[in-house]
Formats: sequence, structure tokens, C-alpha cells
Amino acid sequence: MKKTALFAGSFDPLTNGHIDTISRAAIVFDEIVIAVSTNTSKQSLFDGEQRIQLVSEALRDFPQVRVIRHTGGLTIEMARDVGACALLRGVRNVKDFEYEHSIASMNKLQAPDLETVILLSSENYRYLSSSLIKEVAMFGGDVSTLVPANINAAILQKFKDSAFKGNKITE
Repeated sequence: MKKTALFAGSFDPLTNGHIDTISRAAIVFDEIVIAVSTNTSKQSLFDGEQRIQLVSEALRDFPQVRVIRHTGGLTIEMARDVGACALLRGVRNVKDFEYEHSIASMNKLQAPDLETVILLSSENYRYLSSSLIKEVAMFGGDVSTLVPANINAAILQKFKDSAFKGNKITE
């Protein structure tokens, strides 16, 4: 039986921490479906189509990874749609764990047959977040060692094409 995990997130942008989680999960799962979603509570750096393209390109060397758009609705429904037996989550710290634990508990109530697999971040990525990447890049910092090369190039282009005004980027 094929073991498929669903890893949902905004991936705005995808970081080397995400890739580390995916590469370690690839040891356990036959297929990992990356569901790129929109986080309406955050200002996006890249639109949905750009993120799908960037994530797909960054993960092209992972044959067992498939990238799709999160269609909205409950993640457990998307997991069922793609045939996943598990939701994949990465946690950096206790705060992340507590949040993911509460979500996993609700998911288990809604979908008893669906497991949540939580991987602890590798030591060198415990501080890393997409929000931090965006903030550092916005102020001209170097994020090239924190994201895949194609995403670094897209970030550089995005900020080159944008005007910095106060604490907001406008195009």
C-alpha cells in the first residue's frame, strides 16, 4: 500500500527548513503532496501561482513530491482527495508544537483514520520562518543560504521591482 503524506502550507516563501522536513519525510513516505495555500492573515510576497511554480522548481529533484494548489476548505478533506494517510507537519519549538498539537487533535476528531506526523526541525533551521525571511529580505539582508537558489532569485527580483515605503512593500 502506497503511503502518501499531505504537507500543507503557504510556503511564502519555501525555506530550506521546509526542504529539510520534506527530505526527511521522504524516507518514511512513498509520496508527499505539497499543498500550497493562501494565508489570508498575512501579506503575501508571491501570489498563489508564483508560489506553486517556485515550490515545484525548488523540489524538482524529489521524484516522490507532487505540488498542488490547496483548494480551500478543510485540509483533512484535501488529504482524503489525494489519498493521504497522514498530514505532515514540521515544528521548530514548543510554541509550534502546542499549535500543531491542537490542530492535530481537531483533525483526529474530524478524521479518525488520518494521522498527523510531526517532525522536529533540524537544529540549524529552528529559528527559520518564512516571515523572518521576508523581513530580512525587505531590509536588504542576504537570505541566499536560507532558501533554494530559485527562490532567492525571485526574492531579489521582487524587492528590486518594489519600492520600500515605511514597513510595506508596494509594487
